[in-house]
Amino acid sequence: MPVAAASAPGAGRGAHTNPRWALAQRVSEALRERYGPVLQAIGVHGAVAHGDDTDVSDVEIVVVTRRSNVGPAPVTRRIDGVIVDLAVISADEYLRHARTLTTSWPLVADQYLTTKPLHDPDDWLPRLRDTHLTHLARADGQLFAALAREAWCRATIAHGRARRMAEWYETDAAMVVLAEARLAVAVVDGLLTRTYFRNSADAVRRAGVASAHIHELGERLTAQSRELARRGRPVDGDLADLLGAS
Repeated sequence: MPVAAASAPGAGRGAHTNPRWALAQRVSEALRERYGPVLQAIGVHGAVAHGDDTDVSDVEIVVVTRRSNVGPAPVTRRIDGVIVDLAVISADEYLRHARTLTTSWPLVADQYLTTKPLHDPDDWLPRLRDTHLTHLARADGQLFAALAREAWCRATIAHGRARRMAEWYETDAAMVVLAEARLAVAVVDGLLTRTYFRNSADAVRRAGVASAHIHELGERLTAQSRELARRGRPVDGDLADLLGAS
């Protein structure tokens, strides 16, 4: 089954007209100068990789090292008015993540599938993408349904918290928890439809819950529970299900 993408990678604007891309290149050059031999690849993901970044976008850089515990430390700083987030991971660990599906898949898959190279002499980043796509192709619907059921339980907990906050007139706290519940419901949708998202905002927008109130989220959760039961993954069970369920 094909994976539904949040958006297709684009070439974006030219590097000479994009200050965030130029900043990413400067960071890459500095990393290569200091850590060159241990670097497998350097890439940028997020808005800059998709080519639709704006003046308020951050620069999300991933540094892939040839082995663990080498290279720079992960860090986030503001440089020339732009937030730069530097993530560091070894090649083996990154490939292992790419071969693992969890309930957070709708929110993390984009980094495997849409990373624009800043430094990739061995074409390693396409290997990361292909590894993830191959794993997805081998994953059956029951695995995604099982993950969706786990995510549904978490979404139901978040929904219950938001409802209690509203009943107690804790309006500000209720809005925070309501946002968490919206995202949780969107993640369940992503797992049920095998759709990955760009980020949290994209998730709630594409799932149609960006402005959903508590009762609407409850209706979505009910519909999702019915769909999970139809797929053979009911949300209700007994002790045997809890202790030995797949």
